[in-house]
Amino acid sequence: MSNHYGYIVFPTALGHCGLAWAGRGIVRLQLPSTDAGETERLLQKRLPSSSIAVPETRTREVIAMITRYFSGEEIDFSAVDLDLAGQERFFLDVYVVARQIGWGRTTTYGGIVKTLGLGMEKARDVGQAMARNPVPLIIPCHRVLAAGGRLGGFSAPGGTNTKLRMLDLENAGRAHADDAQGSLF
Repeated sequence: MSNHYGYIVFPTALGHCGLAWAGRGIVRLQLPSTDAGETERLLQKRLPSSSIAVPETRTREVIAMITRYFSGEEIDFSAVDLDLAGQERFFLDVYVVARQIGWGRTTTYGGIVKTLGLGMEKARDVGQAMARNPVPLIIPCHRVLAAGGRLGGFSAPGGTNTKLRMLDLENAGRAHADDAQGSLF
């Protein structure tokens, strides 16, 4: 990445999160870990030209939203401006669909495939998009499950335990995981 990004590490009820931004919006969110230094390292790993910065008003609002979310408050991140430059078209399409999954709701990789009008052979590709999601929570990949409501993977610190904690925070019932493979709509 040739751009310069600002970032900040901040505490939440579940640990330290990291947030990076550019002029167009949020570019990266690092989900909580217990160690602020580890959070910063993970965040900087994908933003080599970043530096700690004082966030402007809209970024401070996102930080407050994330903090409230991890305290158990229902938060809608769908209006948060993102800068997803460099993402491949398929991933962007998947992210648009995933952003529509509301608090306490889940779907499956297959459900996103059906919503996009694609064949089920693309379910693994949806999983790859979720694994490479640069802004988990804002694009709620934790709400996307494997077939039958199984957790599937999760690449954030703590892995599937973190995913389960986030779903539990939202009281998201895996039994309602989009009827195992139905579409979102």
